[in-house]
Amino acid sequence: MFVAEIVLEGVRHTYGFEIDDSVVVEEWLYSYPEKRKRVLFERAGSKFKFGTKIERRNFWDDAVSLVHPEALFLSFAGRSTVEPFRSVYDWFASDLVFRMEAGSLVDEAAIVDFLHGDPRVRDEIVSLARVADFGISDVVTVEEGLQPDVEVRVELRHGSSDERFDLSDESAGTRSWLGLLPAVVKTLRDGGTLVVDELDASLHPLLATRLVALFHDPATNTEGAQLIFTTHDATLLHPPYVDGVLDRDEIWFVEKDVRTGASTIYPLTDFKPRNEENLERRYLAGRYGAVPNLFEEDFASAIRGVNESA
Repeated sequence: MFVAEIVLEGVRHTYGFEIDDSVVVEEWLYSYPEKRKRVLFERAGSKFKFGTKIERRNFWDDAVSLVHPEALFLSFAGRSTVEPFRSVYDWFASDLVFRMEAGSLVDEAAIVDFLHGDPRVRDEIVSLARVADFGISDVVTVEEGLQPDVEVRVELRHGSSDERFDLSDESAGTRSWLGLLPAVVKTLRDGGTLVVDELDASLHPLLATRLVALFHDPATNTEGAQLIFTTHDATLLHPPYVDGVLDRDEIWFVEKDVRTGASTIYPLTDFKPRNEENLERRYLAGRYGAVPNLFEEDFASAIRGVNESA
């Protein structure tokens, strides 16, 4: 089951669906004008129900026959001009940005597009590259080859030197930071939601903290942008020099069942931590769960067992 709550023009909407191995079991879209629930559509298998405020209800009653059992109705209706289907669909298509494997895969083409686009965006990317303490003084693009097979690469200058280095020759931390910047800058400028898997991958904990703080600071996040990320960096729970980089109701843990492999997600607020608690220390001590069971004797036995069988 998937459920998302989004706010469009000041009105909260809830969209969700449930699927099994082959078909959409349920799908729904609600809005809450004046905090009262309004059904926009509900789906149970091949049966649809549309709210009274939906335009052209007779058309949709007939059009649902074109929706395949394994397809989402929102994907079909969102291509029309009918609201709110179009606006909700556009939010998922444009305002929800995923950045997976942030530490290993760098979309150099996205960096090039941003550097060649709005000069203000380019300046922001270059400025963020400079202040991250990688020694970068400039970020440039270089074209190689002849049309139509021109290849554009990203190169970096360090310090006062005129020598330039290819992005692929940089450290994993530098590549990870530059790979994140286009999505970060776009989301902060336009609003929307940025989802990053393993935000801390190859980034220094203090740099990851500064990145999260950009989304918390109203001076840098003027459009209400949202950052959702996974991390193994416990220092974000109690950063050394940034007070409250994460609100306590923004922190969730994931506990994995070693027998079934199923994961359970639950909020920090379930534990009602006191204001003076050191969240990082208590988390690493296992007070909130969601820590791996790593026993010293098991590791030692694993090595001894290999050596004894050799």
